[in-house]
Amino acid sequence: MGKTTGFLEYVRADDRARPPEERVRDWEEFHLPLPDEERRRQGGRCMNCGVPFCQTGMVWEGRAFGCPLHNLVPEWNDMVYAGNLPHALSRLLKTNNFPEFTGRVCPAPCERACICGIYGESVTVRDNEHAVIEAGFAAGLVRRQRPPQWSGRKVAVVGAGPAGLAAADQLNHRGHSVTVIEREARPGGLLTYGIPNMKLPKDVVRRRVELMIDEGVSFVTGVDAADPAVARRLLAEYDAVVLCCGAEEPRPLGLDTAGVSGVFYGTEYLKSAVERHIFRRENVAVPTAEGQDVVIVGTGDTASDCVATALRQGCRSLTQLVRRRREDYLSPDGTLALDYAHEETMAILGADPRRFGVQVQSLVTAEDGTLTGVVTTEGDTLPCQMLIAATGFSGCRRDVCEAFGVEAERTVRTREGSFATNVAGVFAAGDMRRGQSLVVWAIAEGRAAAAEADAYLIGYTNLVRPL
Repeated sequence: MGKTTGFLEYVRADDRARPPEERVRDWEEFHLPLPDEERRRQGGRCMNCGVPFCQTGMVWEGRAFGCPLHNLVPEWNDMVYAGNLPHALSRLLKTNNFPEFTGRVCPAPCERACICGIYGESVTVRDNEHAVIEAGFAAGLVRRQRPPQWSGRKVAVVGAGPAGLAAADQLNHRGHSVTVIEREARPGGLLTYGIPNMKLPKDVVRRRVELMIDEGVSFVTGVDAADPAVARRLLAEYDAVVLCCGAEEPRPLGLDTAGVSGVFYGTEYLKSAVERHIFRRENVAVPTAEGQDVVIVGTGDTASDCVATALRQGCRSLTQLVRRRREDYLSPDGTLALDYAHEETMAILGADPRRFGVQVQSLVTAEDGTLTGVVTTEGDTLPCQMLIAATGFSGCRRDVCEAFGVEAERTVRTREGSFATNVAGVFAAGDMRRGQSLVVWAIAEGRAAAAEADAYLIGYTNLVRPL
């Protein structure tokens, strides 16, 4: 513990952010780093608890507390305070393959488990993590690490999202020849296509993928493993297959949308926005929200990202309908938390876009089926030419499961306490096995599945299973 009384002397200081009025004009990252001395003080707030619950990774009363990767939080916070970047980086990378992702987009269950937060404010664990990994890259300390020898075993990882990347990274470092199969044109999964650039810049994802390629991982994009011929080839040519295809089936909106234009799911809207504004692709699936009256149904990160994206595209009006009551979202002191997107909406449109306890009851359309409005459960009609359903996901794609012959219900069925499917040599991890969850849980799943696949391939493993 670098500063014994640090948690008493220093107050929490979050990373700064660009003003909302400025950042909505572009798609660039909006968080700004703290000065080095202030960052050291934030590391000094860590209490080095006898039982560091920030590392527990447990689910209690339906909520996740602590890091499922069991990150060595007190150890690298101590090194942050001491100014020892190489040691802080080594402790961070021991448990987390991709701190540059979790340090940006994780909702920080570690901070909800921070003892310092019981009587005050928790330690800025996520911001400290982000600072350590970015400083490590800037200083050239994140270097290529190829395995000393190759095992002669071949592994196919299907899906290049956080779970697939983590599994591939672990198995590659164990000396197996790893090929990642990705349906989209670029690796990253939701890191690339589901999270807007201002939260997770795509060059950050590309930087990690390029490092993995330099370390020996092969990526094959534009190939859909749901094709039975592709699945048969992978099963025949590889010693093991790890399925990490996510939970892509959206939860139905519950409305009759047949023949209605202007209704989209949140993930397809965000994906089209990334393709249009970041990758400069034309003729994307979903139109822009420019000049439109937009209604977004749902809460959570996807809904907030849709709000922020619609603002940047220049929507005319914006309303977010939240099913639960406002009281359910109040903090203990009675205040309503504002996400980055809500701050931006208030700055640009002058009001919080959320309406609580309200849902869409029916749609209003023109004769040609074009959406013109929505009728809410409170009886009023909102003008709407674009309705976005950010209502979560109901499970994984069945076509991939059928192609590989693995049993599945909502998600892929594996043995209890295992990542192995009913098909020998085929494993599953991430949202495809767990269901819709966080990036940090996906990384933990990928690491755990890699350990089990490694033991299957060579009879033992020295990889640590976080789950």
